[in-house]
Amino acid sequence: MADLEKARAMRRAMLGDAYVDAQVTDPEPTGREFQDYLTGMAWGVWAREGALSPRDRSLAVLAMTAAMGRMEEFRIHLDAQPQTGVTDAEVDELVFQIAAYCGAPAGLSARRVVKAARADRAAAAGG
Repeated sequence: MADLEKARAMRRAMLGDAYVDAQVTDPEPTGREFQDYLTGMAWGVWAREGALSPRDRSLAVLAMTAAMGRMEEFRIHLDAQPQTGVTDAEVDELVFQIAAYCGAPAGLSARRVVKAARADRAAAAGG
């Protein structure tokens, strides 16, 4: 399997077909090329062999996206928790780490996104 194919498979495994399909249907050639570039770069690192598990990589991505204030990406990766093996308790602890090392605004933003994601998850589950 080629590296880009591995990256595509990992992206689908972590984020789900519906999300990925919505991202890769850009009718413009440049848009499709850009998606391939991002997939190869960002998801290629997930697909490579290495000491970090998908769970570890997920925690790192959550921390980095929160630190950079990229809450949309933080939410995308937060929603992938079931596929990555990251628990709610680990996310809760991570928010404390984010606040301690990245500042209260980053921690507060991350906490808001966590609360919204959990509310959406509960609503989708019927509770």
